[in-house]
Amino acid sequence: MNLFTKLKALEENRRPIRIGLIGAGKFASMYLAQIPKTPGVHLVGIADLSPGNARENLGRVGWDSERFNAKSLDEAFSQSITYVSDNWEALVQHPKIDIIIEATGSPMAAVSHALLAIEHGKDIVMVTVEADVFCGPYLRQKADAAGVVYSLAYGDQPALICELVDWARASGFAVKAAGRGHKWLPKYKQSTPDTVWDYWGITEENAKLGGLNPKMFNSFLDGSKPAIESTAVCNATGLKPAMGGLNFPPGSVNDIPNLMRLTNEGGILAHDGQVEVVSCLNKDGTEIPYHIRQGVWVVFDGETEYVKRCFGEYQTLTDSSGRYGCMYKRWHLIGLEVGISVASIGLRREPTGCPTVFTADVVAEAKRDLAEGEILDGEGGYTVVGQLMPAGHSITTDALPLGLAYGWRINKPIRSGEVVCWSDVSVDENNVAVKCRKEMEKSFG
Repeated sequence: MNLFTKLKALEENRRPIRIGLIGAGKFASMYLAQIPKTPGVHLVGIADLSPGNARENLGRVGWDSERFNAKSLDEAFSQSITYVSDNWEALVQHPKIDIIIEATGSPMAAVSHALLAIEHGKDIVMVTVEADVFCGPYLRQKADAAGVVYSLAYGDQPALICELVDWARASGFAVKAAGRGHKWLPKYKQSTPDTVWDYWGITEENAKLGGLNPKMFNSFLDGSKPAIESTAVCNATGLKPAMGGLNFPPGSVNDIPNLMRLTNEGGILAHDGQVEVVSCLNKDGTEIPYHIRQGVWVVFDGETEYVKRCFGEYQTLTDSSGRYGCMYKRWHLIGLEVGISVASIGLRREPTGCPTVFTADVVAEAKRDLAEGEILDGEGGYTVVGQLMPAGHSITTDALPLGLAYGWRINKPIRSGEVVCWSDVSVDENNVAVKCRKEMEKSFG
């Protein structure tokens, strides 16, 4: 509760946390908007495939051009300004950078960025959660060995869910379930970038004006992103998914504690300690009032009659029995909140959520019938959708992680709804991300 005070002290002592940012898209731009208003932080450099676009985004979010006109990283340090380039290796390797924020959204590239950062003693904020879910436990293990911090990004829903789970457990409560909200109907699972805007509720023209990426937004809509984020939560907290994946039960905020009970208690849980996603839509497509589409929640067990009585006295949101309480946050601010990760790592050496186990996985499932010779196009595309499953089941069935289901050629027909296996595609075994995944399976499987 004193991060801001400590950041001000860094500012006063001219010893800021020195940051390198890889990727300057939408998520990163939200953080860039906050940096000038945050004491004790110096964004030394940005590496982006398009430095021109990065500079445009800096101007768009309110930066004065004089603040990002450094001619080199060394000048950026000496003048307390920012250097923009396309050279991520130089950024990661510079000895004066403290923390690397990986925000490219490219899972395979993110793994390479994280590995080099670890090699050069940099702490990492992994915004690209897709990379975390297919080899995050391995990256965290490498970071531990190197004495650096590997962290999920605060502001994204996985880190916020982890925070609620940690709050419940540190308060002495057993966690029944935790998760996030979503807009979900079963038909969305087959959505493609061609159908996403109709389902999302905006016109294609307005989407283009807003610079919205249909593939990225479709990954949210078709259930891939909720599966990815739920996997990150499981591997950071030890919660587990149901064998069949996410149920997406419809419900309002007030419905959550009743839904998150075991089936024999009238709920939808297969087991205690489950990760789940609640839909803001009724089965007929109508919106549920006071929903939690943009938020996160945790349901916890009061257990004793005394605690149940306390729940009642303080008007805690509970199930109908009064035993299971619920805490929630209805909104999250995504990149605007990443500074909490930076401050937590830089000041306390604590991640804002990190993978410690390998209990869950998100794998590629065919979105339609796939023919031999087709090329997988990854998350949010036309060929595959993410499916959450227990990690043990993923490994024993040879399932291909969704984060690696991109660019490979299919070597046999795959029916719609079938899980894509490693043996179904021609994979480059020398790919760095593939190697990391295989090493993680050996270490944690």
